[in-house]
Amino acid sequence: MTDKKTSCRPDNGRLAEQRKKKRLAEKDLRERNEATGLKGKSRESVPNRKCPYETVEEEQAEREEALTEQLRIMKAQLPALLKRLAGIKDPRNPKKCKHKFRVLMIYGILTFVFQMSSRREANREMTRPMFIQNLLLFFPELTELPHNDTLMRLLSEIDVGEIEKAHIELIRQFVRKKKFRRYLIEKCYPVAIDGTRKFVRSEIWSEECSERKLKKGQKKEEEKKEYYVYVPEACMAFSNGMTIPLMSEFLSYAEGDTDNSKQDCELKAFHRLAGRLKKEFPRLRIMVLLDGLYPNGPVTDCCLENNWQFMIVLKDGSLSGVWEEYNALRELEGNNSIKKNWGNRRQKFQWVSRIEHWYGEKEKKRVIIHVIVCEETWDEVNARAETEHKSSRHAWISSEPFSIWNVHERCNLGARHRWGIETGILVEKQHGWRYEHCFSYNRNAMKGYHYLMRTGHLFVILARYSECLIKKVKELGVRGFIRFIRETAAGPWLREEKVFRRLNRNFQLRLA
Repeated sequence: MTDKKTSCRPDNGRLAEQRKKKRLAEKDLRERNEATGLKGKSRESVPNRKCPYETVEEEQAEREEALTEQLRIMKAQLPALLKRLAGIKDPRNPKKCKHKFRVLMIYGILTFVFQMSSRREANREMTRPMFIQNLLLFFPELTELPHNDTLMRLLSEIDVGEIEKAHIELIRQFVRKKKFRRYLIEKCYPVAIDGTRKFVRSEIWSEECSERKLKKGQKKEEEKKEYYVYVPEACMAFSNGMTIPLMSEFLSYAEGDTDNSKQDCELKAFHRLAGRLKKEFPRLRIMVLLDGLYPNGPVTDCCLENNWQFMIVLKDGSLSGVWEEYNALRELEGNNSIKKNWGNRRQKFQWVSRIEHWYGEKEKKRVIIHVIVCEETWDEVNARAETEHKSSRHAWISSEPFSIWNVHERCNLGARHRWGIETGILVEKQHGWRYEHCFSYNRNAMKGYHYLMRTGHLFVILARYSECLIKKVKELGVRGFIRFIRETAAGPWLREEKVFRRLNRNFQLRLA
């Protein structure tokens, strides 16, 4: 009889003991942090509990309230939105039109408010009798929902840029009503700009597509290409996590230097996007938040010409001359450092003001920038229940000089929340908004669906941060909340008199 081989892997008992040890170590670390003035790591999550409703009536009341408040937010903004959309020329024959233009636009936005993943799903789900009956309570003009292909054909023929302009008009109304005033950074609206790929195909389907080579072998005939759509996005990225979609700038192959086989790129698109942003908001105080692709003379000069502030990530390999001057002057200047606790992190900021950066042909152009470096440390408990000491380093260039009074606001509340646009894009890609879905191989229609998606996402973001729904969103999570209102719209939950009573109340959007 052979002996059983002993394994070096821990058994279930040891694993359970290790998990318990880790929990105790994390509790001890939180207590030590709180004793030294550091806040513990955020532990917000969806409650792990059974359904809180005891009766059908309780669930029905909750569902009525959630769906009604979500669609009231949309209905409150529709007059201004539809007024702008009414200026789009309708290319259809009026005698053959079955659905009005405004009906198609409302239907297109609702497609994304309810997170329909494709045209087929919208046709299948939204045309169910109960779904239509419930929508009619809120939108009486939707007597018969169109086929989504009807919307696609319309988007392929109209000027879809007007849809985005209508979206921008909504943002302008919120700015005028000072809805975002409490989230400003040094009285500026933080606008983050970043680019992302929308979708990729192995075959070219539009002449505007960007392309890149995929080398499968050494021989030239073995090289393959992929064709993709790339979109730099602009969003308002606030310190409370709210990210408001603002503008999109699609890259086009024709915008590049085709004679020298140079494609359009994100930096070129930035200047086009900046021009449009200045045209739409000529007097708005803006702080531009950019990643490590952008620290160069033309970008900073563009921001300064537009009277915008900026905070741009400075990588170790970027602007070597600026780094040399910073390293030479940081110990010579006085009152240029501060230590601060933020969350569970201990931070040390050090800055150098008024560094000259020369650029352009023969370096004849000059711009004055200010450099700041943040070194931070924190403790974490690893899987072995051991406390690890971790550190990180961040650097930015700024349009404004630093002082001990504005470092926290500009860096922690402004520049560090540039991640909001990356999180927003990730949400649109992977959390049900189908950012990477084509919807149509007609480029004009594809852009139209993109703008409708951004508008639909805006209405959900406003609901997520509104005072009337934020409690429900925290209870269910964002995706759970969207699923909750979609199930309500598809089921026999609504009572006509209750819905009308809620709709007739005075409404004012209040953000938490």
